[in-house]
Amino acid sequence: MSADQLRLVREAPVRDLLPAGSPDRLEASGVVAAGGRFHVIFDNLRAVAVIDEDLDRVDGNTLVPTGSHHREAYEDIARDPVSGHLYLLIEAAPRDGGYMARVEEYDPRLRFLSAGWLELPLAQPNKGIEGLDCVYRDGVPYLLGLCEGSRPGRVEVFRRGRHNWKHHATVNLPDTLRFTDFSSISIAGDRVAVVSQESSALWSGSLRPSTWQLTGAGRTYVFPRDRHGDIAYCTVEGVCWRTDGEVVVVSDRAKPGMHDRGCRAKAESLHIFALPPSDAGGHR
Repeated sequence: MSADQLRLVREAPVRDLLPAGSPDRLEASGVVAAGGRFHVIFDNLRAVAVIDEDLDRVDGNTLVPTGSHHREAYEDIARDPVSGHLYLLIEAAPRDGGYMARVEEYDPRLRFLSAGWLELPLAQPNKGIEGLDCVYRDGVPYLLGLCEGSRPGRVEVFRRGRHNWKHHATVNLPDTLRFTDFSSISIAGDRVAVVSQESSALWSGSLRPSTWQLTGAGRTYVFPRDRHGDIAYCTVEGVCWRTDGEVVVVSDRAKPGMHDRGCRAKAESLHIFALPPSDAGGHR
């Protein structure tokens, strides 16, 4: 993949940012940034880590359990930019003889409010909806889910119904985007970011303000390589815009067979990356 490279600003293992006694295994899978804090979720825990964006300030950080409403852990997290509510995504769960993704809604103090289905049938439990974000159109909130499995590279749009979220529209990522897989999505204004774990890359593009369509082909950036030019960020899993020119990313546990020391060193961590200066704040 020929692409510009993101610049590392700062990073730290998630376990180093949490109080003593927190679990040793922290398979980070999603992140949102708001109010000077990062909210991080995990695909092996029913909990949300609340971490100060200044990665030197550890004392006020906490790991908040989310209760036992369901057994499944989380694939991604989204924040309603108006209410501040948080949506925690369960990638796929059994329903009506098949599978659907499910979201749990929490208030800004992480108190449980409700749970509902994203009403779109999924073919299998482990390749469902991988990424989630919340977008407003004409005062109405929509959830946008980034798909894998039988719909790789499609972003499905859902509008809240009486009990669940009804499928509303589809956003197609560019045909020129040759990611091996799709891990997470973040939308801020018209800016869209999508990350791929296996490709160790980020795509950035723009969403039209009045339709569910993208403008142009966007740009692809690779995460920094090691001194030999090999992939170092092997487990990037969640992404969120932090500013016009920066994203915060979290990484999952290194998979069995990932013996490279660089891959293991970057796993289960929180990272801040900057886009090249010429591309910050806008896309062609």
